[in-house]
Amino acid sequence: MTALVGVLFGAALAYVCHFPLPDFFAEAEPTYLERLFFKLTKTSPARGPDVIFVPTPQAAVNRMLELAELKPGDVLYDLGCGDGRFVVTAAKKYGVRAAGVDIDPMRIAQSQRNVKTNGVAHLVTILKADIFQLDFSDATVVTLYLLPELNVRLMPRLAQLKPGTRILSFDFDMRGAKPRAVEEIRPAETQRTHRIYQWTVPWEPE
Repeated sequence: MTALVGVLFGAALAYVCHFPLPDFFAEAEPTYLERLFFKLTKTSPARGPDVIFVPTPQAAVNRMLELAELKPGDVLYDLGCGDGRFVVTAAKKYGVRAAGVDIDPMRIAQSQRNVKTNGVAHLVTILKADIFQLDFSDATVVTLYLLPELNVRLMPRLAQLKPGTRILSFDFDMRGAKPRAVEEIRPAETQRTHRIYQWTVPWEPE
């Protein structure tokens, strides 16, 4: 039995890490082999994710990165990276270093697969970590798609980032911090209006 588990473990690990899907981004749900891999290894996060995974529409990702005014030398952190589309797009389109952070091992595997598929492993790091414990003090751009109360919990950490650091949030604001700009967008994927919030450190209190 131990030998069989070892064989299955090796096969699943090879699939997860070395055989990317041809799509620009991997499927939102883990594949069968990914589920088997995590079941066999009993891999689980220290605690559950704070939000369910809902991909940010790619049109919104593109616009948020435009608003971030990315330039050489920037370091982008996506806190709650999901399938890695923010960090992959930032690296592929703008050539900047980026780190995606998630607590869900299935999302980590998915992000790593997308990084490999898109050939940006030299620029992108995917971290399995708790965003409330992580040191991201080297960030010059931070992207968020969390919930309002989670944004507020992050505010003390975000406020300590270097002056000029840009923070962009999809759909949800940060209570107590006056946005530098708020823009509405209607992506084809959702057919409804969303908001993009933008702040620059230090922000103006509301």
